[in-house]
Amino acid sequence: MPESKRKTPPRIADQHPQIAESGFRALFAKLKKRRIVETLAAFIGGGWLLVEVVERLLVEHYKFPKESIDLTVVSVIGALLATLVWRWYRTTEKRPGNIKVEVLLVPLIILAALSIDLMILLENLGISGKTLLIAAVAVGLGIAWIILKSLQWAAAVPVSSSGLIQKPTEPSSPASGPPEKSIVVLPFSDLSPQKDQEYFCDGMTEEIITDLSHVHALRVISRNSAMMLKGTPKDTGTIGRELNVQYVLEGSLRKAGNDLKITAQLIDAFNDAHLWAEKYSGTLDDVFAIQEKVSRSIVDALKLKLTPEERQGIIARPIDNVAAYDLHIRARHEMSRETEVGLEQALQLIKKGLEIIGENEIFLADEGQIYCLYMDWGIKKEQNLFVKAEECIQKVFALNPASAYGHFLRGMIRRKKGATQEAVREFKLSLTIDPNHPDSMAWLSWVYAHSGKVVAARPLISRLLEIDPLTPINYFWAGAVELMDGKFELGIEEFNKGHQLDKGNPAIRYSIAIGLAYARRYEEAYKLFDQIEQEFSKTVWARLGLFSKFSLQNKKSEALQTVTEELKSLVKGEEMYTIFMAESYALINEKNEAIDWIENGVKSGFINYPFLIEYDPFLANIRSEPRFQKLMERVKKEREVFEV
Repeated sequence: MPESKRKTPPRIADQHPQIAESGFRALFAKLKKRRIVETLAAFIGGGWLLVEVVERLLVEHYKFPKESIDLTVVSVIGALLATLVWRWYRTTEKRPGNIKVEVLLVPLIILAALSIDLMILLENLGISGKTLLIAAVAVGLGIAWIILKSLQWAAAVPVSSSGLIQKPTEPSSPASGPPEKSIVVLPFSDLSPQKDQEYFCDGMTEEIITDLSHVHALRVISRNSAMMLKGTPKDTGTIGRELNVQYVLEGSLRKAGNDLKITAQLIDAFNDAHLWAEKYSGTLDDVFAIQEKVSRSIVDALKLKLTPEERQGIIARPIDNVAAYDLHIRARHEMSRETEVGLEQALQLIKKGLEIIGENEIFLADEGQIYCLYMDWGIKKEQNLFVKAEECIQKVFALNPASAYGHFLRGMIRRKKGATQEAVREFKLSLTIDPNHPDSMAWLSWVYAHSGKVVAARPLISRLLEIDPLTPINYFWAGAVELMDGKFELGIEEFNKGHQLDKGNPAIRYSIAIGLAYARRYEEAYKLFDQIEQEFSKTVWARLGLFSKFSLQNKKSEALQTVTEELKSLVKGEEMYTIFMAESYALINEKNEAIDWIENGVKSGFINYPFLIEYDPFLANIRSEPRFQKLMERVKKEREVFEV
């Protein structure tokens, strides 16, 4: 095609001038945040004063060589450049390959300034002809420094053009070895004749994890991460290093009719040493006693001293009926499938269990969680789900006023109703009772992030990833915290880790795409939005993705066609979904609609004032609207009084 007829694709800034304006605002905000202007002013004023002192006092009065002025000017300029580079890059989000530009450039700038100073000094002393030698030495040192840092960074995980990590990221242990008293319980192997007892093996694994979690001196990898290792070919040493744990428990179960045979062995993964092994035989009626023996043997082998409460936690059996227990672990197995069919089957199993055992804390908590999951996954939107979940919670607290499950579920219900502060209190109560409750950690961090309290969210995320590092959705929570703090590249990295563990999760895929869009990596974002549409066309994420993509491309008619009443119903009341909707409407200049959705988000608990007023690049053209500004006054006040 002739050059004159070739069409140049419109730039994002041309399609959306407000994004370009937002870019200038973002640049000014970065300059202000990193104190660049202050630094320039300080060096200009201070440098001028220093040069004047050297010239007037040292050179003219004390007869120092005139070259002293040159030395001062070069040193001040070198210090200024080094300081500016350090301030600019020090708070920059983590770059691909972990390359820290400030660590690379600052020593090179200082080296250059010192080399020039040395040449000036030698010339003043009458030692000439050394310029080339000094330059060669300086260049050599600079190259050596670059090579050294490049070799150190070469092991960093590369990122593909699509924004997805090219190889798995695995937790690594520090050089000093894992912390003492840490353990992962691997899923028990099914050695039954019919190979049909996987759910029972999972139940055995989960019960032992629950027992050990009562021991506060022991860090226990959560059930979710442990189950990710089912059938893994990795040896115990590799597992220990990747999870940063000292001990690994592995075992097998054989169930034939009513007979049980269980083997278990405890391994010091760091030293590849077997600490303890045992075989147990009995009937199905002995399953609770066997679980307790395994847990006690581990405690004894690790020489842990138990408090009375911890001892009671191991002994306690919330479900002491074997038939009901079997239904419970079947229900948990169905819930773990994360499908509508799985939830329905789990609910039927729970109801059968309640008929056998009567009202029970664990069964009722699971039933309440299913009603919450129906709402969270958008499977059902009936108002009576709130009522059913509340009824379960009341029954749980009637049986156990200090139920971590009950407080967690109550927190979920309060969050769904927009009572965010109450939700925080419930999640915190759950963690007071059970400090290792991963769901409470995750949802509390989510609430904190959306409330603009990112500082409070970060310790929760760190702890969550420490005890549950193999659950993909946990990296979704981690990435969300970074996005809400305006650190878009860091958010993308966390989402990528979750994607690597679960490539079939559309929520994580959409989060990567929206993070890429925030970071102005638009073509990569469009590619992912298209992939979501192709692979998950019936999900809310596919519909939101199309709306986002067409809005970013300024295709207003196509964007509006994607917004159905069903989509509005699905996302209304979900704090983050409503912000995604607002962004897309803002991009196509539907300002009132955009502000309507932000109001909906605020009502649902989204009060992250810094994100709305500064970080979000797609709200630029509505920030000057009086209605938006008035809403932000409310958001700012609510965030200021929000308690963590």
